Amino acid sequence: LTHTLLRRSKLQNQRASLNKEIIKEMRMRAGAENLLKATSNNKVKEMVLLELSYVNSNLQLLMGQLEGLNSSVDVYQNAQETANIPLIALGLKETKEVDFSTPFKDFILDHYSEDGNSYEDEIADLMDLRQACRTPSRNEAGLELMAKYYSHIPLVESRFFSPNYQTGIFFTWYDSFTGVPVCQQNLSLEKASILFNMAALYSQIATRSNRQTTKGLMEAISSFQKAAGILNHLKETFTHTPSYDMSPAMLSMLIRLMLAQAQECLFEKTALPGIRNQFNSLMKMAQEAAKVSEIYDYVHQSMIQTPIKDNVPLLWSTMSQVKANHYRSMAHYFVASALLDHQLGPNDDEDQQEKTLSQVYDHLPEGRTPLDILKKKDERQCIGKTHIRRAILGHEEALRTYALCHHLNKMDALQDILKASHERSLNKCSDNENEDDFTDYTEAPDIISKTEHKAELEVPATIKVKVNDFFQRLGPLSVFSAKQRWTAPRTIRLRPEDRDLGFTLKGESPVQVVSLDPQCSAATDGLKEGDYIVAVGSTDCKWMGVSEVMRLLKDVNHEGTDIQVVSLMDSTPSMPTKSATFCGNLPKTYSMICLAYDDDGKNPKSRKVTKKSSFLSWGLKNKLKSASTLSLPTADWNKPFPSFPSSSSHNDSALY
Repeated sequence: LTHTLLRRSKLQNQRASLNKEIIKEMRMRAGAENLLKATSNNKVKEMVLLELSYVNSNLQLLMGQLEGLNSSVDVYQNAQETANIPLIALGLKETKEVDFSTPFKDFILDHYSEDGNSYEDEIADLMDLRQACRTPSRNEAGLELMAKYYSHIPLVESRFFSPNYQTGIFFTWYDSFTGVPVCQQNLSLEKASILFNMAALYSQIATRSNRQTTKGLMEAISSFQKAAGILNHLKETFTHTPSYDMSPAMLSMLIRLMLAQAQECLFEKTALPGIRNQFNSLMKMAQEAAKVSEIYDYVHQSMIQTPIKDNVPLLWSTMSQVKANHYRSMAHYFVASALLDHQLGPNDDEDQQEKTLSQVYDHLPEGRTPLDILKKKDERQCIGKTHIRRAILGHEEALRTYALCHHLNKMDALQDILKASHERSLNKCSDNENEDDFTDYTEAPDIISKTEHKAELEVPATIKVKVNDFFQRLGPLSVFSAKQRWTAPRTIRLRPEDRDLGFTLKGESPVQVVSLDPQCSAATDGLKEGDYIVAVGSTDCKWMGVSEVMRLLKDVNHEGTDIQVVSLMDSTPSMPTKSATFCGNLPKTYSMICLAYDDDGKNPKSRKVTKKSSFLSWGLKNKLKSASTLSLPTADWNKPFPSFPSSSSHNDSALY
């Protein structure tokens, strides 16, 4: 296990190093291309063209090395796994470190009017969490870690990423296939890349499962289905990701690959207890194997389409082609065994076997029926031999394809399985050869694929987990978000007059001042209607409701107490901010411009405005009693207290 972990760590370090080299060469190429466009000197042009040729050659070599790393399938396999065909796992996307410290501190000071240095611990916790997601463990703990960070991203986005303010933070991620860097200032790329890495982690967990046990196979099936589910969620949610490994075409191919491997594990689970040497059991396994072959055919066809074929490792497409041929040959072998090794006896269910055989074939050679094949020994032998010959041809094609890929040649376990299957078919053919038989050139009919357990997309519940906001000290996110700017806290001295503070409160948390008497002492001291109370004395009350704040204020004596309030600053709606995406200038890679906009600014007229009561109406309205009026207790409880009513639109649950 330690050796495997060291190999995985070494592989990831090599990939990171290659990504850096690719960036260096791409910068040199960009500079040379710019010089070529700018110069008119022929001698300089010749020198630049020579340099470009050299740089492009280096890039091709680096891309080849990266493809070799992506072809290191054996690194992710179970150490004891020698009896099963290797599976393919996705590699994690690499990213650069991000320093949130200075930008977030500046934003807290500028936007929330608080001391950013007091949030150093929270910022450090966020950075540590992101750093840990770069090298997660290949188990449930690693998945939970990434899910935790993914769940924090929307909270961080709401706190610090304003449509009208650029933080200056750049998120850089590398394409997992080409190593091309993509850089964005918004968090869309960050979210999509974390999702991709969660899918990659599930695929790595699946490939390291022990497929010699039912439990291990169930883990592999579930993990591959979850990887496919996350990739499908990524495809549907982030439709314009600038990194090609997350483009719709590439994600569609990866989803098919994950489901194909899940179906392969389902086949292995069915075959694990042993295949009963009975007619119906063999026919069932033939259709199951045909289903696996069919899905891998689809995967291979999608891998050889442009531009996917230019980015996917050759090993992946070759492996898919080998598996398609291998499982198709296995299907023909099972049908041949059912026909050659079993004869319709008096105790057999003739109708059942006829029904089974008719469901295996889409069509039969002209002049033959399922019942004829079952009852006539010669027909049965003839069709059985055509299947075994087709199985042999398929195994030979799989071995030939295997030999053409030098990366596959390193997989001795795969070669052993292919050779053993080929030899088994040859032995079956020789056991049923008869020198007196005439050569029959009839081709075996295709086998209809069918499965009792189809691999399905499965979106894990752990994509999002419940987390505690790192920056909850800033206040409730519904109020204290990046969309709104706040004044610095102001200190107001409350001096109750006749046990009445001169205003009412509304809201959940934080509470808001409404129905302010313009002649009360608090108003004179600077309190404004619409202010939010963030502290009473030394007690922070950003998360307190009306009843809790009233409890704090009920013991105010004649000397009064200090409260701290903040006001919402007027912000003039501006044009949406363009967030540029920077990416490498390699073929088949594209960039995009993401426009961020403020949803709340779509229709300013729709905002509800409460009409402010005129000063002349105070006497008439003062007869009403407001439930949230701060009337503090006196010695005479029977005496009615003066109060200021709240408007009908004001209620305790309303938020500004």
